[in-house]
Amino acid sequence: MHVTKLLLNCLQEASSAQYIVQQYIAATGGIKLQNEIHNLYALGKVDMVVAEFDTTSRVLNSHLPVKTHEAGCFVLWQMMPEKWHVELAVSESKMQAGSDGKVVWQHTPWSGSHASKGPVRPLRRTLQGLDPKTTANMFANGICVGEKRIGADECFILKLAADSFTLAARNDGPIDVIRHVVFGYFSQKTGLLMYMEDSHLVRIQATGADTVYMETTIKTTLEDYRPVNGLMVAHMGSSVVRIFRFGESAKFQVKIRIEETWTIEEFAYNVPGLSTESFIPPTDVQGCSNNETKEVAWEEKAYAGLFLT
Repeated sequence: MHVTKLLLNCLQEASSAQYIVQQYIAATGGIKLQNEIHNLYALGKVDMVVAEFDTTSRVLNSHLPVKTHEAGCFVLWQMMPEKWHVELAVSESKMQAGSDGKVVWQHTPWSGSHASKGPVRPLRRTLQGLDPKTTANMFANGICVGEKRIGADECFILKLAADSFTLAARNDGPIDVIRHVVFGYFSQKTGLLMYMEDSHLVRIQATGADTVYMETTIKTTLEDYRPVNGLMVAHMGSSVVRIFRFGESAKFQVKIRIEETWTIEEFAYNVPGLSTESFIPPTDVQGCSNNETKEVAWEEKAYAGLFLT
């Protein structure tokens, strides 16, 4: 009896999720228009506030490459389904990341270029209201876990959790990915995605060193939806990133808070002339698979990933 009830609950959660995703597809323009999109381009402005707080000494650190209240811009290109390239310029720092459909890579001034482990993942910035087809495909595997009011909108909540196989594939040397969960909040009135929470936990066990954990939560609000080629695109948003690094020793307890607001200045679908050659990785990561990554300090890798992917 208990097993039957549990199975029915799972079926109801999945069925509700499918309904919510179908409403989202319709709200953003429909499956026909989504299938006609082959690539996209976006140019945007960003404003960032970054602070690192040492919870043991209660001292604010300032060694991070992005300082408080820095303005910048980003440009991204995407070719469906898994090819993308993004550049972010903030102050005097320029960072890049990309995917050719097989290898995901990052490049920063302080760590150079390196490939990321695990399967190719969607670009976080395109999931923030720019690519409704990829967003719908991702949440199609989710379950409905309830309702919540976000601002003036009553929203359905869809939960998507990475399975153990995906998590294991993303392990990188001393870094083990323990958990990765995404929540999407879809307006009951409009069907649009209004809010996202992305949370993951990693464990770092370097040889001869104490175990360190890092929990990252990204909360994003999407606003100013406007039609582009018949599809609804969010032209404004904000994200609050909280990183908590902790371990067996109190010296590892550090909190980082990042606030980002962004606006889309230019946006287009189906840009003529965009080809697969636009997504070729840098020379020093070409020929690498996602199982062959360059050794990079885990803090630098995580920091770059927050801004880029």
